[in-house]
Amino acid sequence: MDATTGSTVRTAGLVRQFRAGTERLTAVDGVSLEIAAGSVVALTGPSGSGKSTLLYLVGAIEQADSGTVTVDDVEITGLRRAALARYRQRVGFVFQRYHLLPALTVLDNVIAPVLPRRGRSDQVNRARELLDAVGLAGRERSLPAQLSGGQQQRVAIARALMGEPRLLLADEPTGNLDSTNGGQILDLLLSLRDRHGMTILLATHERAIAARCDRLIRLGDGRVVEDVDLTDGEDPAETYDRVARLRL
Repeated sequence: MDATTGSTVRTAGLVRQFRAGTERLTAVDGVSLEIAAGSVVALTGPSGSGKSTLLYLVGAIEQADSGTVTVDDVEITGLRRAALARYRQRVGFVFQRYHLLPALTVLDNVIAPVLPRRGRSDQVNRARELLDAVGLAGRERSLPAQLSGGQQQRVAIARALMGEPRLLLADEPTGNLDSTNGGQILDLLLSLRDRHGMTILLATHERAIAARCDRLIRLGDGRVVEDVDLTDGEDPAETYDRVARLRL
């Protein structure tokens, strides 16, 4: 698996509202961002600040009410249904809840997203490579229930990489894990970024995770309230102390 170049992501005036009874709630309120190819960006903010909704807009899971999302010079907010489906197939998603199919083996869970698109032998070969890359070689025939939470999240990451994405979106990927397993999952994501050149946008409320990213964007009430570059040469301890002083 050769290294690839990550995607550049731009949003401009992005708005997403939801109806709650007779009210309209604004989850994302005029967000404009530019995310460099190959960077790892932490989205932080309290519950309800718009982190997940912003991820879903970039991933085309949700549709914006106004504004644009542009990925690699393609404005995805203007794509028709078939083109949007093709775009989603090229984006990797990792969620807090692993969403593994309990009746399928680890190998088949990894293969599931590309079943209509590849020959079986190609699928198996790539899935085995990815399981090896995430440290699960030899567990191909296990069922999800036979794995720990950290191992299940590794399967979910391998599954997210099956489509060879240039953009990986992760919504609280360590939220169900203890600090040790959470740190190992971030180690894995960073190593995969270094190896494959992906851009990673992850929502997190954990300071230890955010401090290891290249950039921290804090949302509040659907708006960007802080945007901090964490790649200014500080050692890890200084960066953590800096993030610890920020409101997440």
